[in-house]
Amino acid sequence: MNKQLIECVPNISEGRDTAKINAIAAVVETVEGVKLLDVDPGKATNRTVITFVGEPANVIEAAFRLIKKAAELIDMSKHTGEHPRFGATDVCPLVPISGITLEEAAVYAHKLGERVGKELGIPGYYYENAATSETRKNLANCRAGEYEGLKEKLVNPTWKPDFGPAEFNETVAKTGAIAISARDFLIAYNINLNTTSTRRANAIAFDIREAGRVKYENGVSGKMVLDKDGEPIRIPGKLKAVKGIGWYIEEYGIAQISYNLTNINITPMHIAFDESEKSAIARGLRVTGSELIGLIPLKAMLDAGDYFLRKQERSLGISEAEKIKIAVKSLGLDDLKPFNPNEKIIEYLLKDDTKKLIDLTVTGFAEETAGESIAPGGGSISAYVGTLGVSLGTMVANLSAHKAGWDDKWEFYSDWAVKGQTYKNKLLQLVDEDTNAFNKIIEGFRMPKSTDEEKEARKQAIEKATIYATEIPFQVMETAFNSMEVMQAMLKEGMQSSISDAGVGALCARTAVVGAYFNVRINAKDIKDRVFAEDILAKSEVIYKKALAIEKEVVEFIFSKV
Repeated sequence: MNKQLIECVPNISEGRDTAKINAIAAVVETVEGVKLLDVDPGKATNRTVITFVGEPANVIEAAFRLIKKAAELIDMSKHTGEHPRFGATDVCPLVPISGITLEEAAVYAHKLGERVGKELGIPGYYYENAATSETRKNLANCRAGEYEGLKEKLVNPTWKPDFGPAEFNETVAKTGAIAISARDFLIAYNINLNTTSTRRANAIAFDIREAGRVKYENGVSGKMVLDKDGEPIRIPGKLKAVKGIGWYIEEYGIAQISYNLTNINITPMHIAFDESEKSAIARGLRVTGSELIGLIPLKAMLDAGDYFLRKQERSLGISEAEKIKIAVKSLGLDDLKPFNPNEKIIEYLLKDDTKKLIDLTVTGFAEETAGESIAPGGGSISAYVGTLGVSLGTMVANLSAHKAGWDDKWEFYSDWAVKGQTYKNKLLQLVDEDTNAFNKIIEGFRMPKSTDEEKEARKQAIEKATIYATEIPFQVMETAFNSMEVMQAMLKEGMQSSISDAGVGALCARTAVVGAYFNVRINAKDIKDRVFAEDILAKSEVIYKKALAIEKEVVEFIFSKV
């Protein structure tokens, strides 16, 4: 079973007092196993978004401590800010990351709320997937009236809190209320405008957000148009799963449209940006950039990069770092302040800090290989040579996609470059995995062997590690051999001035196949399970012979052209 991970994104009603913000955020790291990912304060909104991640029970404990500390340091009776709010810790959503469902996260949200109500005396409501009724699913409904309306709201039977006191007592006067939820990944995303008009920003928000705007008899004035039940009829906005309002940010001296993208699979960030830009232009305004509040999944950034590359009719087969750069510049995420992907992309913040071979410089890799240690050895080098080979083939595809006069063929070359990137990334991963596999064998031999039980455990561990150390170079063989299709295609269809590059790429792939085949053979001889060993050897020999045949074809083809 995968390790359960949830993200918690509490929003506290303090964005100006650095000492208070740091003190509140610091309690998160007092819980073992919880990682504080981001602290994002906003002066104008007087609000800070804090993000942390860990296993559910640990995250719930960290969230409780944060809510408690915020209640101690923040006095809601003195709070002002642009953003809607009703509590010291205004909202506290739990977001499934891996190994856990929304339904399971909702159970943890209820546990947290119950404890907050009982131990801290703070009233609150469950919203989104933790809501106890349909009317409470929408955060805007739960927070309607904000802090100033709490006194009347708490005693209203319709809005009796889901937890905590149903009265505006001395504690609540200071802490306000809290909304706790389990929800999908939400992106808080602001669009920057070349205006100071909140009204104009709101107009664009109403154009775009799912809830749209209320319908009036005279278009934008006169009486509201009501349905048969007396409720205002709304004109839906362009995009689903989007909430939005306009506001003026004194800190930046501009108006913004503030969006919550509640399901980025339905409406991703780049679509919200593009549609807002269209609406702004239609209203005589211009979008100057955008601002990401909190964190974002890597996929959302890569999807944005791909989207804008397609619009430019450019190859999608470029590096991850380049795609992110395209996304940042296209969305103007660095318009108001620098945008650091390592601080804003959740996967980058969760990266394992373990030293990897592929993170070394070219010189460093060579020196590490040339040292006295047994690993990295031929297997890792074979994988790396294969990486270099398919990188050359991908380069030719990308160059061909840019060639003048070949504009109508950019998608053909883009598809090949994307394939090349996929092979490249797999081979890069195998560079380190081959060394890891070898180290597992060493670990097996170092196991104790005093008793019969220990001897058997050691024997099984060595066998398992040896099988794995044979499977990894076999994967290198398969991947490097399959990658040869990129170089073959570019030899025939790519820029002929780069034919030698594609040829070198093919020869590198062939070397990777042969080198990895050596490793398969030397490791397979020590496997006790001979059925497995003979099967993988037979498959390897087929790949080996095919790779040599392709090498012969490539060499003959190149000599026929040059």
